[in-house]
This record gives sequence, structure tokens and C-alpha cells, in this order.
Amino acid sequence: MSTDDDRSRTAGGYPGMYSTGGDDYSGAHRMSEPSDEDYGRYDDSGYSSSSTTTVLSRPGADEDERAKPVYAWHGGLDFGLLVLRLVLGGTFIVHALQKLFGLFNGPGIDGFAQFLGTQGFSQTTILAWATGVSELVGGVLVVLGLFTPIGAAAILGVMANVVFLKWGNGFFSPPRGFEWELALGTAAFMLLFTGPGRIALDRPTPWGRRPVPLGLFMLIVAAGLSVVTLVVFR
Repeated sequence: MSTDDDRSRTAGGYPGMYSTGGDDYSGAHRMSEPSDEDYGRYDDSGYSSSSTTTVLSRPGADEDERAKPVYAWHGGLDFGLLVLRLVLGGTFIVHALQKLFGLFNGPGIDGFAQFLGTQGFSQTTILAWATGVSELVGGVLVVLGLFTPIGAAAILGVMANVVFLKWGNGFFSPPRGFEWELALGTAAFMLLFTGPGRIALDRPTPWGRRPVPLGLFMLIVAAGLSVVTLVVFR
């Protein structure tokens, strides 16, 4: 007795089970092969939930490779970035109000300008206003998640200058050490590249969905302004 399958291998044999390509048995509907650029790539629609983001495996990939976990954006990241923005931005708003208007027992513009003079700066009134406005505008933008790379860069530029001034005092023992300013500056640096998250006014913008290009540009701007401040005003 022959063991060969003499039934038709066209689509009429077993509907839906044989491919329409002739003698090649597939055992299921034939599906088009994904192109090379589709393998292992997340979708291009911006942030995606874990239910919609998938990674395709190449045919023939071993089981260990197929078992690798798929990481996707989730609500916890949005909440964490919101808390970070509120704390970081709120801190600089309060400090700016101290410098600009003397609120919360702050020095005001005149007192802050005098302090800058003790640090070797010239044109201290102009620099005091520039610093206070940078902190205020940067803090507000970061809290709102609006033009976040600009706000984060403003904060980062101010903190970079303070770290430079305190470098000789060492890392520890605030307010003489620079550990506090380094932590704040690092948080601002992070926001340049993570973006504000989805709980932000920047969400529908190109830089809100893909923050790296503008974040890198604003990092260069912040570094340049910090150098200009130290060279021109000190």
C-alpha cells in the first residue's frame, strides 16, 4: 500500500491548509515574509503600550533568542517622569523666586548680585537676572512638560556653572560641596533624552515623541552658554 498522499495539493485539496504555490506543503496559510528591516524593530508611532509593541524573530532563531523579553513603554515610566519633573521644576521655581523677588527669605536681585561678585563675576546685576530668569522659565517649562528640552537645558546650564565653581570644595558637605547641584543637573540631563513622558504638554510634538535629536542639540547649547558665562563674566 502506498503511503504517498495522492490528494490534490492545490487550494482545493484541504482548503486553507495547503498553499496555492503548487507542490510545497506549508501546513497552514502561507504568509508573506517580513523584510529585513522589520525584524526586531518597534513600531514608529512613538510611545506604544505593551499590548501593541512587538518584536519579530527571524525564522530559524533559536529558542533562547525567541524567549528574550520585549520591553515597551508603560504607565509607570510616565508617572515616574511626572514626579521627577514636578520636583525638579518646582525646586527651581522656588529658588528663582528667591533670587528675583526675595521671596521665601531669598536674597533678591541685589543680594544675589552681591554674592556673584564674591565669586569673581563681573556685570553681576545682568548675570543675576539671567540666572534667575533661566531658573524660573526652566522650572515652569519642566513642570508643564512644555518645550521640555529647552527648560531642562536652562537648568542644566546653571547647574554646570555652579558645579564648576564648587569643584575645588569637593563632592561632600553641602552647601560647600557640589553633590546637590550635581544631582539636580543630572536630573535635567536625563530629561533631555528621556523626554517628559506622556503626561505632558509636549506629548503630541515631535520632540516629545522622539526627544533625542532636540535633546542633543540643547545639550550643546547649554554647554556653550555655560562656557560663555564663565569666560565673559568671570
